[in-house]
Amino acid sequence: MARSKANKGISRIDSGSTHGWFVRGYRNGKTYSKLFSDRKCGGKGKAQKLAKAYRDELNAELEAIPKKPRQRRIVVSDSRNTTGELGVSRTTKIGPNGTKHECYSVSWRPEPGVQKCTSFSIKKYGEKKAFKLAVEHRRNKMREIHGANFYRQLSKRKQAQ
Repeated sequence: MARSKANKGISRIDSGSTHGWFVRGYRNGKTYSKLFSDRKCGGKGKAQKLAKAYRDELNAELEAIPKKPRQRRIVVSDSRNTTGELGVSRTTKIGPNGTKHECYSVSWRPEPGVQKCTSFSIKKYGEKKAFKLAVEHRRNKMREIHGANFYRQLSKRKQAQ
């Protein structure tokens, strides 16, 4: 069921003993919310009107708060990673003629919303050298993106956790 734009940011809650309209807004990672109870507001219709008025007021206040630039999230570990190096995975590529090629694939994000990748052939370099080249490539790219001290800062973060 499509939601109407008239109720954007407003949800209906009918759960247990709670009945009312819930208003929610977000800015800079913080959530602002308020419940308008049917009982306290004098009925479902009145509660909805008050919720809409509050939503409009809240949106105006949130627009006045300057947006902070988003921080890039750096993933430190992933349970699905089997190589021990984030961004490096052992994969099988299938060529246009159906031949299979074992390789180590490397991926990185030079900027938000952009993903780059390359691979190192196991047949060409051998298992150990292909992995070593993939790891070196990934680490060089991460240093280009985040600065020369990236891995030092990363190890400090890991120790602090």
